[in-house]
Amino acid sequence: MKSEDFESRLKERVSEVENILKKYLPKEEGYAKTVIEAMNYSLLAGGKRLRPIMMMESYRLFAGEDADLKTIEPFMAAMEMIHTYSLVHDDLPAMDNDEYRRGRKTTHAVYGAGMATLAGDGLLNLAFETAIAGSVSDSFDGQKRYLKALKVLATKAGIYGMVGGQCADIVAENRTDIPDEEMKDTLSYIDENKTGALIESSLMIGAILGGADDNAVQAIEKAGSNVGVAFQIQDDILDIVGNQEELGKPIGSDEKNGKSTYVSLYGMEGASSKVKELSDEASEILCNHGFKNTFLDELFQYLIYRKK
Repeated sequence: MKSEDFESRLKERVSEVENILKKYLPKEEGYAKTVIEAMNYSLLAGGKRLRPIMMMESYRLFAGEDADLKTIEPFMAAMEMIHTYSLVHDDLPAMDNDEYRRGRKTTHAVYGAGMATLAGDGLLNLAFETAIAGSVSDSFDGQKRYLKALKVLATKAGIYGMVGGQCADIVAENRTDIPDEEMKDTLSYIDENKTGALIESSLMIGAILGGADDNAVQAIEKAGSNVGVAFQIQDDILDIVGNQEELGKPIGSDEKNGKSTYVSLYGMEGASSKVKELSDEASEILCNHGFKNTFLDELFQYLIYRKK
């Protein structure tokens, strides 16, 4: 299919996610009004919305004719809240110290570092409030599936997932005493967890709530791992060859913060080759489950060539 057609369908799904997110926004009122304003500012700053889209598409593939988005919506919103909180904290002066995200001022640049920290905390907690609320709604009656999905969401977002990857990322900054081979292993762990964990989680939750068996959930987890690492490598590439206007954030952040990347360790050609290899493997997994040429398959391939 033509890329223009894919872009159009992707925009439709982004709009769908935006509408879902608006359903779960907390009201900006009361003594906590300022932090809620900062949370909503962060959550509505735009972005690719890739994780909830992947969750939605995974759910649709496995649920088939039984697919009812009301089942998955709370988890889609929760996933974007978790992803957004991680970006808010990443941008803080104590972390990457970035002033632009998604084309506008970062949360700490607008509300201050203290309030931005609280906004991230609030989004993380609201994510679980939202996901848990979905279990008691009339549209969901699969309690065992729900609990499995909630466990995946919690684990992949925590110290054995995204937070663990962020920890390793900080520890590795400005380290010139680590041999290249050891740094390659460290970088693999960072990309698998810091970026890959939430993508894995999104695909797994969609599969679980869609009724997939354990083998299928494990397979989609592997596809998510590949896509997550490929996505991060492409991000590293764009941090060098991209431009701020297209990306909506400053380029050169990795070099500024003394971070090792696939580009610095494997070279530009090696990094680009790895992106394609991982993405093709992910598409093969989808093909093995009868999902070849689906929108999710196209989305995986789209990530190879993205420019922002």
